[in-house]
Amino acid sequence: MNHRSLPGELHDDDRRPGAAPPSRPHPPRRPVWPRLAGLVAAAAALAALGCGAGSSGQHASAASREAAAMTPAQIAARATPAVVTIRGDGSLGAGFLVREDGWIATNFHVIAGMPDLQVVLWDQSEHPVLEVLAFDEDRDLAIVRIHAPRKLPLLPLGDSGAVRPGDPVVAIGHPLGLADTVSNGLVSAVRVVDPALTLLQISAPIAPGSSGGPLFNERGEVIGVAAAVATQGQNLNFGVPAAYLKKLLVHPDPVPLSTFAAETADEEPALPAVKRSVPHHALSVLRGCTEGDLLVLARTMDGAIQVGSPLYNEGDFASCYHIYEGAALDMERRLGAACRGPKQALAEGRRKAARLDDNAAQAWAMRDAFDGLLDVILRKVHGDAE
Repeated sequence: MNHRSLPGELHDDDRRPGAAPPSRPHPPRRPVWPRLAGLVAAAAALAALGCGAGSSGQHASAASREAAAMTPAQIAARATPAVVTIRGDGSLGAGFLVREDGWIATNFHVIAGMPDLQVVLWDQSEHPVLEVLAFDEDRDLAIVRIHAPRKLPLLPLGDSGAVRPGDPVVAIGHPLGLADTVSNGLVSAVRVVDPALTLLQISAPIAPGSSGGPLFNERGEVIGVAAAVATQGQNLNFGVPAAYLKKLLVHPDPVPLSTFAAETADEEPALPAVKRSVPHHALSVLRGCTEGDLLVLARTMDGAIQVGSPLYNEGDFASCYHIYEGAALDMERRLGAACRGPKQALAEGRRKAARLDDNAAQAWAMRDAFDGLLDVILRKVHGDAE
């Protein structure tokens, strides 16, 4: 195990600063975990060839599987209070409690380079990350700590070595900022990517914002940590086995978050020049929209920006654009029939983007459409006059 440690000391802090709002024009990018991309590509190649599948340890008995099996709904009801949201300045990820005194497991790439991280618990209370207790960059795992205001619910870790292809799996995460989304599927394969890394290939979907969330077996035990998705021809979703996480828990080596962020920050890439064209809508554009429509608009656009902005700032302009475009299509479908103004504004943003050849410009065309609608919604909420 490649466990890189940094100098630091254990400390506590009772301060509760509020989460800083993401910078709209140029939110800082979330550092990428470069090794994961290569290993996922290798695992995807193995999947395409149909090789590399197999159990990585002893099998659980059929009797114990049947005796304690739970439905996805039962797993979600029991586990959701221990699943958290992790927010940085322009980043969004998931995590889960592994100790009742505030230890949280997540992905390394969710927290890397982030000097200010807030953990949102199930009750919507926010708590700053105080330190990084342990991390394994090669396997995209990390454990962070918050000050626990009370004994917190935790999730039991299962035997990932007993996982077999065809076993049921449940994932809980926050795709596009949609908190506590539950999905289920099967363990498609156990992929031995190299001697130091095995990945769980699963059919349960993993989307941006779900990284770091737990993967459960049918007994509600965590068998993996959602890590990545590859889209070469088909959706291939991967999780890191819980066995690697157990090793990190045994040997914590705490460092302050600021030290960790400085050591793991990536250099900013050169980004293209931007010429904004944010439409200014009259309040009448919202005529016919219900309060529910406005909530759908605000939450979906903010969630898309939280996920798309870091991708853009990493240089992945195409993914950012597709996230924005997909969010626009989803909002057009979900808004009420009478909420015509925002539908037309979103459709116009998509048409403008489609006429452009550059992915960066397309992403900004959609972002302009979002910011124009967010502006008019805020003006309505604040009671501004026309």
